[in-house]
Amino acid sequence: MATNHTERPRKNESTERIIKRFIKKCKKIGIIDEVRDRKQYTKPSTKKRLAKKKAIARHKKKLRKHN
Repeated sequence: MATNHTERPRKNESTERIIKRFIKKCKKIGIIDEVRDRKQYTKPSTKKRLAKKKAIARHKKKLRKHN
């Protein structure tokens, strides 16, 4: 999933703003989460359980929005 990502500075843009934009894009792409997940091994059953838990939370959130 990880890809090489580069940010080019815009006209008159500060370095802090470039870094902030870069980090935001990396989070959106999922690079930050992938690095965090790969730090240590997680069993397939744990991954499955967490995925199910997240899906239930998304479903509950969707139901709250509609009501």
